[in-house]
Amino acid sequence: MISMRLLMTGVALMAAIGLHAERPMKVRTLPMDSIRLSDPFILADSVTHQYYMTGTGGRMWKSRDLKMWTGPYDVVDIDSTSWMGPKPMIWAAELHPYKGRYYYFATFTNQAVKIDTVRGNVIERRASQVLVSDFPDGPYRLFGDATYLPVNRPTLDGTFWIDRDRRPYMVFCGEWLANWNGTMEKIRLKDDLSGTIGEPKVLFRAFDSPWSRERENGKVGPNKVTDGPYLFRTATGRLGMIWTSWVYNVYTQGVAYSTSGTLDGPWEQQAEPITPPNYGHGMLFRDFSGRLLMSVHSHKDVNGVYIRVPHLFRIDLSGDRLKVGERID
Repeated sequence: MISMRLLMTGVALMAAIGLHAERPMKVRTLPMDSIRLSDPFILADSVTHQYYMTGTGGRMWKSRDLKMWTGPYDVVDIDSTSWMGPKPMIWAAELHPYKGRYYYFATFTNQAVKIDTVRGNVIERRASQVLVSDFPDGPYRLFGDATYLPVNRPTLDGTFWIDRDRRPYMVFCGEWLANWNGTMEKIRLKDDLSGTIGEPKVLFRAFDSPWSRERENGKVGPNKVTDGPYLFRTATGRLGMIWTSWVYNVYTQGVAYSTSGTLDGPWEQQAEPITPPNYGHGMLFRDFSGRLLMSVHSHKDVNGVYIRVPHLFRIDLSGDRLKVGERID
């Protein structure tokens, strides 16, 4: 049961194998469907006119055409004296250019530090943190405040957003293993992203989802997991958020819209998922030809080995809602 719960959080043990940043890897050039990567995030960098893909693992792949990718490259300079320790696990990294620099939003886990035990589950020290570099391919290093989020509970999957008030925010998940009903939350960032201001605010909870499902003690209800937020605006200015949970044992992505047009919501969950079954943890970007795309990963069992593979879908935001088109990879 514990292994299934870890699987459902989006931080499964199979996804964590080989994620320490110091482990050497052979650089190769591969098509996207041959890459094994969870939570793929793609930066189309206008300065270098190159695509940079990162995600879980703390490494990076580079491409000129979104078809062939070279990597993986180590891009995180771990500070062993920080709360993360010398060998942190790294999940769901994102790359955001902002005011002339590049920022690396990622979740770090220090397995040597235990912060709580909830319903028999030992909770490790895990939190989202922001690193910085002058270049899109790093190296990314700690800066500013030692911690961004509360140290007494696990948080994950931080993403970046500038709201209507023109202030920067981190939107992140409060992990369900600690609260038994995962949350989606926001916290204001300092103007230079070097730390946070104030306390987190809950935007919505996992049980608000009308589409996710799990069966517990013979009863069917909404799933406990909140995972992989990413924010966008439609052509009409409507604020939306894609996020991921589960329909029983199938990884699934849905969407919510803010009725106020700001992070404060209230957030209305759409009734049905937006991607086919077994795809999730998405983000949106425009390629250099102007196409709007979504990167996601799928789950696949290959001869008993559980892997995750990145994919691309066409996206339409020309109206007041997100529409998912064909898969193009």
